[in-house]
Amino acid sequence: MNGGELVAAVLRAQGVEFLYTLVGGHISPILVAARRAGIRIVDTRHEATAVFAADATARLTGRPGVAAVTAGPGVTNTLTAVKNAQMAQSPVVLIGGAAPTALQGRGALQDIDQMSLFTTVVKWSKAVRRVRDLAPALEEAFLQAQQGAPGPVFVECPVDLLYDEAMVRQLYGAARQSKTLGQKAVNTYLDWHVNRLFAGAEAQQAGPTIRVAPPAPAAAQVRQAAERLRRAQRPLLIVGSQATLDPAAAGEVAAALERIGAPVYLSGMARGLLGRDHPLQMRHKRRDALREADFVLLAGVPCDFRLDYGRHIRSGAFYVSANRSRKDLTKNRRPDLGMLGDPGLFLRQLAAQFEIPDTQRWSPWLAQLCQRDATRNDEIAAQASQPAGHVNPLHLLRELDGQIGPQTILIADGGDFVGSAAYILQPPGPLSWLDPGPFGTLGVGAGFALGAKLCRPEAEVWIIYGDGSAGYSLAEFDTFVRHGLPVIAVVGNDAGWSQIAREQVEIFGDDVATVLAHSDYHRVAEGFGGVGLRLDDPELAGDLLQEARQAAAAGRPALVNAILGRTDFRKGSISM
Repeated sequence: MNGGELVAAVLRAQGVEFLYTLVGGHISPILVAARRAGIRIVDTRHEATAVFAADATARLTGRPGVAAVTAGPGVTNTLTAVKNAQMAQSPVVLIGGAAPTALQGRGALQDIDQMSLFTTVVKWSKAVRRVRDLAPALEEAFLQAQQGAPGPVFVECPVDLLYDEAMVRQLYGAARQSKTLGQKAVNTYLDWHVNRLFAGAEAQQAGPTIRVAPPAPAAAQVRQAAERLRRAQRPLLIVGSQATLDPAAAGEVAAALERIGAPVYLSGMARGLLGRDHPLQMRHKRRDALREADFVLLAGVPCDFRLDYGRHIRSGAFYVSANRSRKDLTKNRRPDLGMLGDPGLFLRQLAAQFEIPDTQRWSPWLAQLCQRDATRNDEIAAQASQPAGHVNPLHLLRELDGQIGPQTILIADGGDFVGSAAYILQPPGPLSWLDPGPFGTLGVGAGFALGAKLCRPEAEVWIIYGDGSAGYSLAEFDTFVRHGLPVIAVVGNDAGWSQIAREQVEIFGDDVATVLAHSDYHRVAEGFGGVGLRLDDPELAGDLLQEARQAAAAGRPALVNAILGRTDFRKGSISM
């Protein structure tokens, strides 16, 4: 068993179904061995896509997603995606190739100090230096990725640890005839070095699957939270991605929210947790609701820019926070009651304190918030009916919302268009909405869709692209076609970086660097073997979306290039 086979054995033992990659000689032994072990190798057109796909896999399955990339530029190309996974608290295992151990620092091909690059973007990292350490390092990586607040980890596997020992000796030249004293000394050293690399390798084997139980909050704190909640007149719950870190329990978390009976806002991966049009779920005017609430519970949500660093919460409100991260638990504003533990588990335990759901407990407060939501929905409907020069983006999104089925997964990748989509599109159920998270990364779309379609092949997967963000990963339509993954993309093409332009032009009177073109993105999809559709007539929006769905149902990925008009729907939306 060579090192590549040992890595593959660990991945198989950990239940890895998909290994995302962009091929390179430094990692070829891993890819070949993994495919022979029954792991599906999914090769992409950019290393960042591979990591984004692993991120989506982790979010949807609850198990670490895995990507393997080659040394040097292969590794550096992943940095943004890895940082995005860290900010989103996604358990991702990144395996990076590296130059041969004896040649590092001597000018070998693609040899750089990779470990220092990952110091601030991963939870844990390890540079393996002997074959016998490959399995322990990878198993530790799976443990670290899942513990506490999950996150990405990095394991560096030099190329000479992955190939057969005989080939490694040949590559080092240790078997060449010694003609000089200096050459004899070099050969002696290299022989010793290879012996050390492979010592004890034959005894290595993969261990059992590593599973980490979610950290439980303190029972006394749960009871205290329940007591304060019962006394509240205007409670408000905000539930974030951490509440869905255990996908198998998502239904129980949803049931817990219903049993508690308080109004709730859902964010991140928690969007869709209660399905469409649930009477407890509020979707608009969150800031106003927070300023009126007398009890606020943040379940897996930090007080960052999205909550104006905690200033959205009324000073007199009793503030409860449940979070896996000790840092996020108290970020910017210390809670009156802070529980270090899994927010999903906390909500389930909190619900158990309410023996019988009391639908009348907060009915006046719920009615007030529901009326506010209804008023805002009416305003959006009115704006959607207004002419916009080309296709009104709100009209298009309302048409798309009407076609969302129970098996739909929505991938958000963009700025202005996606920001509008967040107001209009309603995910149909738990784990049916994926967005970058707090890092706000553009370019996640294709990778997230790739992972989503592989993990849930029965789902109808939609990428909601801005025309700016589409440029990052449009080439992955080649990946969709080659791997038989019929996803659907809608590009909101308003010929600009509109979220930036809207404020920049008003403040500075200059549109520099914000102007794009109404490019033929649909032709790019066609060129890679997909179906491309151009939409410039608002009356055809529903028909073309349906045509894209039919293409996907027939096994071909499709892209709708929607030529958008301008609106001021999101004026003043920049956050810092």
